[in-house]
Amino acid sequence: MPAENRLIVALDVQTIAEANKLVSQLKDLVGMFKVGSQLFAVAGPDFVRRTIDAGNRVFLDLKFHDIPYQVAAAARHAAELGVSLFTVHASGGAEMMQRAVNSVSEVAQQKQTPRARIVAVTVLTSMDALTLTQIGINESPIDSATRLARLAEASGVDGVVSSPREASTIRSVTRPGFLIVTPGIRPASGLGENRYEDQKRVATPALALSAGADYLVIGRPITASPDPVTAAQGILDEIRSASENHTEQATAQNV
Repeated sequence: MPAENRLIVALDVQTIAEANKLVSQLKDLVGMFKVGSQLFAVAGPDFVRRTIDAGNRVFLDLKFHDIPYQVAAAARHAAELGVSLFTVHASGGAEMMQRAVNSVSEVAQQKQTPRARIVAVTVLTSMDALTLTQIGINESPIDSATRLARLAEASGVDGVVSSPREASTIRSVTRPGFLIVTPGIRPASGLGENRYEDQKRVATPALALSAGADYLVIGRPITASPDPVTAAQGILDEIRSASENHTEQATAQNV
């Protein structure tokens, strides 16, 4: 996969104007834009529709988590918007995820268009073992994420969202082609910056890709930069370098 296609820029900004500016600046550099709850609460589905109509791909990250009926309906609307990828919570259970898959499959069949892909959120990257204990989950983030990834795969969704630290284990226990989307990505030059302290389980692009990630979701290292284009280009260089190293290692192993 080309480096550009792997990079999803998170439009976690305060206003529609900021989001539009970033899309205009980065549309030729990145494969997809993430619209999360912060921007969606301000801009709504119209922003998503306009962004797609302009030729961009959208990852709708609203993390649907409700009774199966509600999530199935929300999934249908997301698919009808034309998003390429959207999220549900794996902890919503098998029936909820299965109903979402059925909804998007029906939309694709009716419209004769590619099916929107669904990825299930395992354990948020802001959570650690202490946070899990506080909500009654007495297992490590990696054990919890792996368990939920197995449930998601069995429920028919296309992949999961996990931190880079769980990606390798999830890749080892799921089928080929099962997507792994990793937030919590920080460029090597900024990994130690404390302004990203809400993300507790982070990694560089190189580490995430070597662990088996397909897509890297990156927000503030790009969007909060004085020069988002240069910041994105720097991250793309890291992705390309990591991909080349991985190819060289694989070739050496096969010789």
